[in-house]
This record gives sequence, structure tokens and C-alpha cells, in this order.
Amino acid sequence: MRKVAIVGTGLVKFGNYPERGIRKMAEEVLFEALTDAGARPEDIQVAYCGTNGFSSDTPDMQGPISFSQVGIAGIPILQLKNGCASGSNAFREAWISLQSGLYDVALVLGIEKLSAPTMEMIKLAASMGGGDGELEGSMGFFPPGIFAMFARHYMDDLGVTREQLAKVSVKNHFHATLNPYAHYPKNVTVEEVLSSRPVTSPLNTLDCCPIDDGAAAAVLVSEDVLSKFKQRPVWVVGSAQTSGTYPEEGNIGDTDTTRRAVAIAYEMSGVGPTDIDVAEVHDCFTPAELMHYRDLGFCKDIQEAAYWLEKGYTYLGGKIPVNTSGGLLAKGHPLGATGVAQICEIVQQLRGEAGERQVDNARVGLTHNGGGFRQGDVGSVCVHILQK
Repeated sequence: MRKVAIVGTGLVKFGNYPERGIRKMAEEVLFEALTDAGARPEDIQVAYCGTNGFSSDTPDMQGPISFSQVGIAGIPILQLKNGCASGSNAFREAWISLQSGLYDVALVLGIEKLSAPTMEMIKLAASMGGGDGELEGSMGFFPPGIFAMFARHYMDDLGVTREQLAKVSVKNHFHATLNPYAHYPKNVTVEEVLSSRPVTSPLNTLDCCPIDDGAAAAVLVSEDVLSKFKQRPVWVVGSAQTSGTYPEEGNIGDTDTTRRAVAIAYEMSGVGPTDIDVAEVHDCFTPAELMHYRDLGFCKDIQEAAYWLEKGYTYLGGKIPVNTSGGLLAKGHPLGATGVAQICEIVQQLRGEAGERQVDNARVGLTHNGGGFRQGDVGSVCVHILQK
């Protein structure tokens, strides 16, 4: 397989920007990524946009409209919608296009605008949520409710405490205070998490990711043309995408979609969980992060995952720092932008450019991003492994 490197990234601070449209955010991150790579618009041979399209100013064609803001048009431009994993899927398709030998330079954009005046579109999306209306009921699928069931299973059947779940939010909000791109860079305590506004028992507001606007971009090149760009490559050594199997029977909070994806990525890259120096995982709700510790092979089970959190193993300075960006819980989760933003964080870490949140001697990083649910199973999971 041809080697593929990331040579440029761009990111906007996640937040709520009612006055800021898709065009403005796209222009900012795309120019930043091109400048970071030392690339020009005419260097780009193929472009991919990951978005769910929840924007009233550009309700369709977000990809072509966004790329045209920086003079990129006429080339193949693909727009991917795959729930919360849209950005990661777009990144993987760009990587495949370079692996195939068809192209040498690709540009990836993840973008979403979820704040007003698009709330009606968000409410519609939440009512559908990637679920199956025929099987689950158009009024029955509610993402916080799914993860509340995960939390209840972990608490009632596996002995995880409510305080341990809250500590996921505490950790990620602390990391966010070190990240200038985070939506909520504010320390919180366990008591504040437990006393925040209830959403669906046992989860409260600070157990849930916020609604955001945001964008992120990355320039990928094949090794054949690397010399034409700035020489700070981060190599994509493993990439995998799996979809759910939707079993008729199964334990809530125990899907195998991530385990199958990471097994492929580990085999492809030749590394294992003990080789990972830093990871960005899909912590849309506090119980999700504990689940991912287990499914990514960091821990053997949920109980050990909770123990890792208690001991600070996934904090900065720990065994495997997780969500140094602040994660979805505190950095934010603008759906289509999330997966590409995870890539940007790992690239910064491997380049040694993460500032106060820098992981010492980081050489191998992992991103994990999932999207959509059906019958309690994840619709799509992407895992990428990056190496310095």
C-alpha cells in the first residue's frame, strides 16, 4: 500500500455562532489547512466533505459551496453524510483515494452548523437520530436515552458508581481548559456534574455533549509528492470503518462495532493498544468513554475502565491520555466536524504543537468516532491510527 501523510490541518474554535455561516467557517479552516501544508488550491485533486447538512444558509451542496470559498472547484468533490461519523468517513475516503494511486493530494472538510436559526432541523434530526423509525418508533429514539440505558446497566449490573461516570466529564472539562479551540474551557467538579440539570436519568446536562457550530480540515498527500509540501508529515498507518450488525438480541451497552474496527486498524498499522500514546474517542455522553476504553483494548472491562479513570490513567500525564482536546463533552460535537477535529488534535500532539496539553514524547495516536444507532447498535464506527 502507498504511504499517506497528513501535511496540513485547520480548525475553528467550536461554539455557537448564529451570525457565522457555513461559508465563513469553511473559508477559515480551508485556508488554514492549505497554509499549514504549504499547498495551493490548484494542488488539490479531490475533496471530501463530511456533514449532516443541518444549515439553513446552505441546506444542500455544503461541500461544493464550502470548497469554492477558497477557489477549489471543477475537481471531484464528494459530500458524505453518515451521522456523527460523517467527518471520519470523509477522511477515510480521502485516504483510500490516495492509497489507490488515483490521486496524490486530497483535502478533507468536516463542517456543521447546529445553533440557531437551525433548531427546527436539529429537533427533526434528534427525533430520527439515525435510528429506524419503523422498528423503534419515530418518537422512541432519543440519543441521551440510549446512553442513559448504558449508564444504568453499568451502574446496576457492573458496579460503576454515578460519581465515576461524572469523573469523565470532570477530566474532559479540565483538558478543555488547556485547549483554545474548546467550546467549554471550564473546570467542573463531580458535585457540579451531579447537580446539573437532569436530561434523562441518570444523566444530567454535564454528562452530555453540547450543540455546536464548527469546522475542521486536513490536507493528505501520498509519499510520492511529499517533497512538494512542508516537511512535518504525520502518517496514516491504520484506518478502518465498520457498520453495525443490529442483532435481534444483545446486551445494551455492549456492541462489537468498535472492537471490529480497531482490530482491523491495529492489524493494518502493526501496533496494539499498549503502543497508543494519546487517543481521541467519541465521548458523546459520559458512559460512552468508559465503553470505549474497553472496546479499544485499553482495559479488559467496564470495571477496569472506571478504575483507570479513578487513578488518572487517562488524564494528561497518565498511561494513555484520552480526549486531550476536551472531547465531545467539553470541546464540543458539531457532528460532521467532529471526526476531522479529532484528527487535527492528534496531528498537533504528534507534531509537539499542543501547548499546555502536550503529551510527552507522543509518537502514535488514535482517533475513534461513531455515528447513528439502530436496535441499540452503532451505525458506523471509524478508527484511525496516526504515527509520527
